[in-house]
Amino acid sequence: MKKEIMESYALWLQKATADEDLVRELRGMEGDEARIEDAFYRHLAFGTGGLRGVIGAGTNRMNVYTVAKASQGLARYILAHFPKEARRVAVSRDSRIKSELFSRVACAVFAANGIRVFIYPELMPTPCLSYAVRALGCAAGVMVTASHNPSQYNGYKVYGSDGCQITTEAAAAILGEIEKVNEFDAPLPDFDALMEAGRIEWIGGDVYAAFTEAVKAQSVLFGDEINRDVAIVYSPLNGAGLKPVTRALTESGFTNITVVKEQEAPDGRFPTCPYPNPEIREAMQLGIRYCERTGADLLLATDPDCDRCGIAVKDEAGQYTLLTGNETGLLLLDFICGQRVKHGKMPEDPVFVKTIVTTDLAERIAARYGVRTVNVLTGFKFIGEQIGLLEKRGRADAYICGFEESYGYLTGTHVRDKDAVNAALMISEMFAYYRTRGVSLTQRLAALYAEYGYCLNTLHSYQFDGSSGMARMNGIMAALRQGVGAFAGLAVEETLDYLPGLDGLPSSDVLKYRLAGGSAIVVRPSGTEPKLKAYLSVAAPDREKAEAVEKRLAADLAARFAQDT
Repeated sequence: MKKEIMESYALWLQKATADEDLVRELRGMEGDEARIEDAFYRHLAFGTGGLRGVIGAGTNRMNVYTVAKASQGLARYILAHFPKEARRVAVSRDSRIKSELFSRVACAVFAANGIRVFIYPELMPTPCLSYAVRALGCAAGVMVTASHNPSQYNGYKVYGSDGCQITTEAAAAILGEIEKVNEFDAPLPDFDALMEAGRIEWIGGDVYAAFTEAVKAQSVLFGDEINRDVAIVYSPLNGAGLKPVTRALTESGFTNITVVKEQEAPDGRFPTCPYPNPEIREAMQLGIRYCERTGADLLLATDPDCDRCGIAVKDEAGQYTLLTGNETGLLLLDFICGQRVKHGKMPEDPVFVKTIVTTDLAERIAARYGVRTVNVLTGFKFIGEQIGLLEKRGRADAYICGFEESYGYLTGTHVRDKDAVNAALMISEMFAYYRTRGVSLTQRLAALYAEYGYCLNTLHSYQFDGSSGMARMNGIMAALRQGVGAFAGLAVEETLDYLPGLDGLPSSDVLKYRLAGGSAIVVRPSGTEPKLKAYLSVAAPDREKAEAVEKRLAADLAARFAQDT
């Protein structure tokens, strides 16, 4: 084992005493070289997604010391780039293990650096944090969350003054400051003392209320009648969404709501859904059983930090069908555009924004309504960035909506990140609108496919753990860049490499292959997990044929990723 790894471990054994959990874990590592190496072989990566990692002891883990170090680096960045009156930070957290502790550590570090700190008095979703940053005139915001990752993870998302997750440039500058700080140099001041001294303040209920009003203002019913008594089952998946989602729905007239009891209370262990992601059927299964038992019309589920929203709807056979993020996004886009056109509410030169891995079928729907599509890199911050650019030109009202395939939606400009509170309300109104007119969402989706062509979109993730994982992923991407003639017998007609920058977009480690017959594959490393992600988009006459092609493509990719190093 490398000498520096053992030296780092020895230092932590000596100095990491602020959290008894760390003390026990460090002692338990003694003699286990593989475990020590994995915990100390690198510093937890900081990028545009902030920090994210397994909770535990070591430089490659989420703990009070890595949080304090990141916070000290961010504080130094704020002090260097913002005038005194603008040195403000908003902080929020979700239900994850140690989220409350990490948020208190972050607040205390900021306050000790003379920065004015605002924190929600209870757990609040990511969109509420994005809203607070702008509402309170902050230089930055921090959301303590690991989004939809398993329970052993936590994270630290950083937001800029515009309410978006930080840009590549800002992340690099903050990282530069973080690298100047040793884990044990960053202070661990007393949160309660700083709160008592007025250097940390609670975010008032007026900010939360204003956020709720902004969400409700996104309705596109424009006076159209709907049956608001539709039966809804909702699950916050033991996360932060319970109060904001149910408040937005009930204040909008939806009162027939059943909450999944086992997933109602905040619980970072996620006992009934080990992978608390509404993209995953297992996470939705308990909610579906509630629907079957109550005869509910619609299932809504939000992830722990309530920025993603998944749904299931009852089909014509009485079965509950899970809709993908792409399918829900297509339905919302069509509904919003249709309502705006119908009521004369479409702005001049309207804009819809999506990521490059989101279904291209959305562009055809947008074009049908005269809406211009803007494609951006993966990550909702790039959608938020486009809203900011429109705002600077005095055209923020031109933004119709944006979505990404990973269950993220935003129909307004009130926040600059995906918003599952907003999505839950918009989906409920859309569902009730069609239900009132005798149409199910599955029927409406079938009508869209009949008009625009069928398209199957799937995501496959390939895990690469340990210190060798990053090297393996880099090797696979390098091998792909050497050239691919075909996937599963479908010829590659065009290769788009976003690494040098493409179509005015910044550099990103993404490859997109356009295949014969209108299908496509996008491959990219995850920005927050040791994974390669492959997005498959298959154009075919019907679902059965699309699934057959998709299966062959997925098998081809699995074989390539297994053999490439």
